[in-house]
Amino acid sequence: QVQLVESGGGSVQSGGSLRLSCAASGVTRSTDCMAWFRQGPGKEREGVATINGDGRTSYADSVKGRFTVSQDNAKNTLYLQMNSLEPEDTAMYYCAARRFSRVCQPSWGDYMFAYWGQGTQVTVSS
Repeated sequence: QVQLVESGGGSVQSGGSLRLSCAASGVTRSTDCMAWFRQGPGKEREGVATINGDGRTSYADSVKGRFTVSQDNAKNTLYLQMNSLEPEDTAMYYCAARRFSRVCQPSWGDYMFAYWGQGTQVTVSS
């Protein structure tokens, strides 16, 4: 059974940083693809970053150069380091998993991911 639990959200000022964590169980990093999505107020959920089974990462253009996705396989934890945060980054952030898929992209729709965490709120003030 797959379980994803996010943490690390909070409120920061513009230009600040946060690191989100996603504790994952029931996934196999070598065969599964992990992703971070976000949903801002009045917006559709959008992909932010993905990390493939082989460790390759991909980012949405809006966060490229500011966000970094990484994993600690020993701890079964996925991270999203967010730097230079902007008010436009305000959203609920979700961890997602797609099993038995070595490749995934942040441009993929959320329907491509079967497993989701409950989300963690990030609020960036100007």
